[in-house]
Amino acid sequence: MAKITKAVIAVAGSGTRLLPATKSMPKEMLPIVDKPIIQLVVEELVEAGIKDIIFVTRWDKKPLEDHFDHSTALEDDLRKNGKGKFADMIEGIAEMANFIHVRQKGPYGNGTPVLSAASLVLNEPFVFVYGDDLVKSKVSFTKQMLEDFDKNGNAMISVQEVPLEVVNRYGVVKIKEGTNIMEDIIEKPSIEEAPSRLAVFGRMIVNQEIVDILKNTPLGKGNELWMTDAFKTYVDKGGIVEVKQLTDGQWLTTGDPLNYLKAILAYAFEREDLRKDLDEYINHLYCKK
Repeated sequence: MAKITKAVIAVAGSGTRLLPATKSMPKEMLPIVDKPIIQLVVEELVEAGIKDIIFVTRWDKKPLEDHFDHSTALEDDLRKNGKGKFADMIEGIAEMANFIHVRQKGPYGNGTPVLSAASLVLNEPFVFVYGDDLVKSKVSFTKQMLEDFDKNGNAMISVQEVPLEVVNRYGVVKIKEGTNIMEDIIEKPSIEEAPSRLAVFGRMIVNQEIVDILKNTPLGKGNELWMTDAFKTYVDKGGIVEVKQLTDGQWLTTGDPLNYLKAILAYAFEREDLRKDLDEYINHLYCKK
């Protein structure tokens, strides 16, 4: 069984909930302290051993594409000014992986990026990632997924338990009792129909069978093409999907102002150079109330 070395990252979203910040800047390029969201996602993949990273983009994502390219003028300028450390850091971004960019085509929905990149991952399993979902964990969560995949070769979907009142925002998974195998999945269920509180987030291992199913999957809820529908059909046809629950880390969405700020704070408080002063400042603001 070949090791997974490719990842497809969906970065074609418009970032409407973060306007006007995202008017001319891809939402995935917004900073988490001093790194763009998308760089943190890529670092997780690279730590897991991913070599080829396929960004599924659209016309206004050029800043993202440029970020993972060499910036020779900047690198030269930094070295001339005795800032070799920063030059090495900038150069290293472009060398992290082999970056490929394809434009998204097709209907709206989180399944469309997979179809847009399908010819680049033909007949091989790959990691599918949402470009604005962060996972904070001591060991790369993608690495944990790939270690499980190496043992059994099953498709995989990642979940984290969420409060019952927000299950209608996510795909929600039902697990076969006493196992980590998916029995059912429902996209954005009502509270009454939710089979659990296990919400799907943007880390999946997809195989060719699921891609083939996706090609023939009709548009679902909201007239969108959903990965959840393809996974459900795959399971209904006898396919095995492992459910990887995040237990030693934190899934952080960044697609709206509140969750974006929470993500910044989560990463900032991990920084020894920021933690003390930030803590004092927040306590100062709290006391002023």
